[in-house]
Amino acid sequence: MAEVRRSLSDGERRAWLRLARTQNVGPVTFAQLIARFGSATASLAELPRLSRRGGGEALQPPPDSEAREEIEKLARLGGRIVASAEPEFPRGLAVLDPPPPLIEILGHTALFRREMVAIVGARNASALGRKLAARLAADLGEAGFVVVSGLARGIDTAAHEGALASGTCAVLAGGVVIIYPPENSALYDRIRAQGAVISDMPLG
Repeated sequence: MAEVRRSLSDGERRAWLRLARTQNVGPVTFAQLIARFGSATASLAELPRLSRRGGGEALQPPPDSEAREEIEKLARLGGRIVASAEPEFPRGLAVLDPPPPLIEILGHTALFRREMVAIVGARNASALGRKLAARLAADLGEAGFVVVSGLARGIDTAAHEGALASGTCAVLAGGVVIIYPPENSALYDRIRAQGAVISDMPLG
C-alpha cells in the first residue's frame, strides 16, 4: 500500500524539526521513533523515559522557540522546511530507507514533481569535461529531467549552468545559505531564482 502523504501543521513541523535536531537522533532513530510512537510530538514526550531506560545521556531536543525561530528565519529568506512525510518532499529522497527527516528549501518546490538526475564529478575538471557536463545537463533538461548537483567547482558548476534554463537543484552540505565555493555566489542566486536550493542541515 502506498504511503499516504499529508502536509504537517505548524506545530507538527516544529516537532519534526526539534526531533530531527536532537543530538544522537539521526535518520534511522528518527524513523524508528515515528514508527513506534506515531508522531514527532509523541516521540519528544517519550525521550526522557527512553534516556532513563537507556542509562545514557539525556536526549535534549532544542526548545520550541528555537524551532520556531529557524522556521521564521527561513521564511524571511523566502524558504520553507518540508518533512519527508509531505507531498512536496522530493520523491527520490523519499524512497531512501530511511530518508532525511526534513529538508530546507529555497526556490521552486514544483521542480520536485519531475524526474531528477544527478550529475557530479571532479572539482579540478578539464575544459572538455566541463563542456561535456554542461551539454549533458542541457540535453537532460530538454528531455524533462531536473539536474541535481552540489554547486562545487568543476563538473557540478558546469552541470548547473547547463540546466539553468530547464531547472536545476543545488544540494548544499552546509545549509541553504552557505555558498561554497564563494565564486559561485552569482550561480547560486540564479539557481535560487530559477530552480531550487536544498539542504538537510540547519541554517548556517
